[in-house]
Amino acid sequence: MNPDQIVVGIDIGTTKICTAVGRMNEHGKLDILGIGYAASEGVAKGMVSNIEKTGLNIIAGVKAAEEASGVDISLINVGISCPKIRVAPISGNIIRNNSQGTISVEDVERLRTDQSLTVLPSGNKIIHMLPQEYRVDGDEPVSDPVGMSGVKLEAAFHVIMAHNMAISHTERSLTRAGLEIKSMIFGPLAAAMAVLTEEEKEGGVVLVDIGAGKVDLAVFHQGIVRHTAVIPLAGNVITSDIKTGLGLLDAQAEYLKVNFGGALPEDAEPNGVVEIEGIRGRAAKQVSEEALVNIVHCRMAEILAYVHNEIIFSGYEQQLNMGIVLTGGGAQLRNVKYLCEYITGIDTRIGYPNEHLGSTKGEDLTSPANAVAIGLVLAGFRNFDAREDRYDVMRKSPKPKTNSNGKPAAVAAEKPKTSLLGGFFSSIVDKTRNLLLDDDDLKQNY
Repeated sequence: MNPDQIVVGIDIGTTKICTAVGRMNEHGKLDILGIGYAASEGVAKGMVSNIEKTGLNIIAGVKAAEEASGVDISLINVGISCPKIRVAPISGNIIRNNSQGTISVEDVERLRTDQSLTVLPSGNKIIHMLPQEYRVDGDEPVSDPVGMSGVKLEAAFHVIMAHNMAISHTERSLTRAGLEIKSMIFGPLAAAMAVLTEEEKEGGVVLVDIGAGKVDLAVFHQGIVRHTAVIPLAGNVITSDIKTGLGLLDAQAEYLKVNFGGALPEDAEPNGVVEIEGIRGRAAKQVSEEALVNIVHCRMAEILAYVHNEIIFSGYEQQLNMGIVLTGGGAQLRNVKYLCEYITGIDTRIGYPNEHLGSTKGEDLTSPANAVAIGLVLAGFRNFDAREDRYDVMRKSPKPKTNSNGKPAAVAAEKPKTSLLGGFFSSIVDKTRNLLLDDDDLKQNY
């Protein structure tokens, strides 16, 4: 790891753009050097709809991050998530040329490359190919085949793809801002890096990122991503319900949701009233706290019911020993953890992106709303799949020389030592031969 390496992550959300700049310290923890925010005016449900507006917003967010960190930003990791994300299972196999040697990282990569050429739904591009399991010569499935011996290598993949238009709009917005993309990463995988522990991913956990425009979901089991989904309902729908139900403006509805909303009906004070300041000389407006909380509760319960249905559909509901982790801006709603447990029957906690942070912790920095941005920075230093970290180490290690048949080449053995007597006779033979070769008459007949 280069101690001077600096990584930048940009989360292009529906209501805000978050740019985080970080560096790994000597203790293996992430120091955030600076973070910048900007409004997001050209994005709908996580997808860039207005390239020009989004590009200008990205410029503003990057400038704020540059001022906070003192770093010139040009190369970035960016998150992508929108309703145009699709997933599909793909499986295939290869026959190895070198049947005598063990399975290598190159064999695994060849299998993945071959399967990436599989015909996909028209207009889509692969973002991630996540291996689920491998089989060697038809034996029991394993999570990592490297180092095993066999001829036929099979694998099943969970493929995450995005529509070309969604990818193109994101790329063009960043190009408009003068930025180059190093990696494009599915949002919930980045968030998982920031808020989940390895023990949670091993034991079985669901990462639920509740944003403004959509909910992202990723199921982990035995350390592997097993299922992902995007649900096009989230915080903005709650704001819209408040606006319609109470006759308010967007800004007023958002203010009430953030400051007085609650996920449970009992969060409202009996007969409580919230006063909204009047606009342009108009009288202040009073809003029933019970009415507000009931609107928020009903819509959030519906969103979490969709989450529960997706968990059931994944087939891993009974294997989630570590429960659900809620993150994103919607995870800050009062008592949403308890509503989630009531709807799903699964133990739940709020995920804060401080799991891997160093000395730069702060209340704003470790907000669940920043999980994706911080995870994108972490993605510059490690993989969300531990197998890939192992493969990276193996790629950098010197490889033993092999013969044409693939077997390790024998190292030249040290010249065997001889006994004193054997050495004496060998010396006599060598001297006699040299004397004969020096005689011109004998040289011709030798």
